[in-house]
Parts: sequence; structure tokens; C-alpha cells
Amino acid sequence: MRYIGNKENILDKIYLILQKNNISGKTFFDFFSGTANVSKFFKEKNYQVFSSDILFLSYCLQKAYIENNESPKFDKLIDIIPKNESDNLFATPLETVVSYLNSIKGVEGFIYKNYTPSGTENLPRQRLYFIDENGKRIDAIRLKIEDWKNKSLISENEYFILLACLIETIGFYSNVAGVYAAFHKSWDPRALKPLTMRTIQILNNNQENIVYNDDSMNLLDKIDVDILYLDPPYNERQYAPNYHILETIAKYDEPELRGVTGMRDYSSQKSRFCNPNTALEDLDKIAKNAKYKNLVLSYNSEGIMPSDRIIETLNQYGTVKLEQFEYARFKSNNNGLAKTKKTVYEQLYILKREE
Repeated sequence: MRYIGNKENILDKIYLILQKNNISGKTFFDFFSGTANVSKFFKEKNYQVFSSDILFLSYCLQKAYIENNESPKFDKLIDIIPKNESDNLFATPLETVVSYLNSIKGVEGFIYKNYTPSGTENLPRQRLYFIDENGKRIDAIRLKIEDWKNKSLISENEYFILLACLIETIGFYSNVAGVYAAFHKSWDPRALKPLTMRTIQILNNNQENIVYNDDSMNLLDKIDVDILYLDPPYNERQYAPNYHILETIAKYDEPELRGVTGMRDYSSQKSRFCNPNTALEDLDKIAKNAKYKNLVLSYNSEGIMPSDRIIETLNQYGTVKLEQFEYARFKSNNNGLAKTKKTVYEQLYILKREE
């Protein structure tokens, strides 16, 4: 899943650095969960994982990947949905249900009406996020999932697993450079392909993993862990507008839209880490008030919080060490520097709390 700051490709390096610095334990709190990739990594390492994010789209991924430990059986659904002749005889229940969802007829719903060329033909500028057919497919699948939930044909876990499958599929057919704050003026070849929903992989670590859809600052006194992992926004661009369509698909709440891109209101989902002053204030609150043995801040060398101020802030609460390594920058964050600077440093500020 294309997501600003996604750590998927560098998690092995981060983990090796933590091991080298004797940062380990049994419990892990992913404070800014995003795609839940960090949580998934530490779930695989058999940590009891706590995770949180203010975006509902992230909560859907957390519920499916982190809190859930069981492959869905769809007991109430599997015998009443039509089977496709092309279905694998050895398909899992999830594969069978997803195959059915991929076969249903498209619907001219909210996504079609607001994010496809035909649906927005009366606007001054058509929105080219999805081709017409894919907009209808998204609507049909999302409405069917909600209908099953309302009729109690699927469990809560099954509901969020299907939403996660849909959310993770969208990026493969979106006419965007990587984020949804803008769309291409012409069609990216990927966006022209018929949308086919994909399944996700379920991991069971036999732990009671707990996830939240909340501002994590509200959880400081609620969770006590060995490792508190912070991966906050590192520039002034908020995450909510960059992923507004995924948030709308996840909630399917038909929000009031504005602007050329059909932006939903995100005033209640702004992060204080997108401002250098309030970011340092909140970092101080976290380091001071949260319950942890080790705090790990994963940050970008071009982030808006200066390195010396970060160290100064964390030093008040224990011993701080900075580790860093170079890696390829996210393409949508080049700020015009793509031709001259293609790498950036990942910085790990490791705080061992004083007893």
C-alpha cells in the first residue's frame, strides 16, 4: 500500500538497530499506526501489540491485521452466496467471498458520482480518480459489505477483514501519483484495468492485541509497554487530506465534499506533529507522561523537528541515542528534488527511560 512514511521496506534495518541497542520486550505500542505495517512486523515477532490511529481507514487495517487472529469462516454467508464456476475447489472462505464480490454488478453510488469522469461531468472540472466502471465496482462492493453487516451475516472481524481487502486494493487502480490530494490529468495505465479485489493474509500470534481509532495522545496513561514506537508525520502536510478518498470508502458516510478534488472535512483529524512547535510540545508530553521502558522515535532527516531539539526534549527523561541510515525517499515527497536528491536518512531516536 502506497503511504507516506510507510516503513515496510526498512523494518528489518530498524529491528536490527533495536536489537543492537538491547531494545526488546513482550509488549509494543505503535502510536501512529498508519498502514499497520510496523504493528504487523512486531506481531510476527510475537509481541503483544497495541496500535492506534486517528484515521478510520487505518483502524480498519489494524482490526483486520492486528487485533484479529483468526482466518474468517463466514459461516452465515458461505452457503448463501452464489459460487463462480471458476472458483478454486480448495479456495478459502475469504477467497470465495472475495470472488463473489468481484462478480457483482457495479452500482452508481457515492464514489462513482463524485470521483469518476461520468459521475462528475457537470462539475467545472471532472474528477479522474477512477474510471467509471471501477467507481461502480467500489460502490457495489462497499455497499454489499455494509449490507451483510447490517443483516448480521458477517461478524465484526469479517467486516473489517473485507474492508481491509478493499482498502488495500484501491491503490492498484487509483489515478494518482501516490496520495489522493490530487489526480492525474490523463489516465495512468494502472487505473484503466478492471478493479479486482484482493485478499489479505491473516496472522495469529496467540496474543490479545488491542487497537484504537483515536488520537493517541488520549491513550498516554492507558497503555504500559516495553517499546513505545513513534512514527509521526514529519512535514507540514496532513495525512487526512492525502488519503481522503480511502477514508471515505472506509467510512462510506457520504460526507459533504469541497474543491476540485472532492475533499472531505478533516478538521477533527489534524495532527499537531505537522507543526514544528506543537510537534515538540507533544513529543515532550509523550516522553514525560506515557508508560514505557523504551521509546523509539522514527523520524526523517528532513523532518520539521530539528534533531538537536528532539534530543534536548528526550534527554530530560533518560538516556538518548541517535542511529540513522540512508534509504530511497518517497516519490511524492521529493519537493522538486527528485533529480538531485533521491535518498534521505531514517533517524531512530532511542530513549531508555530512567527508573
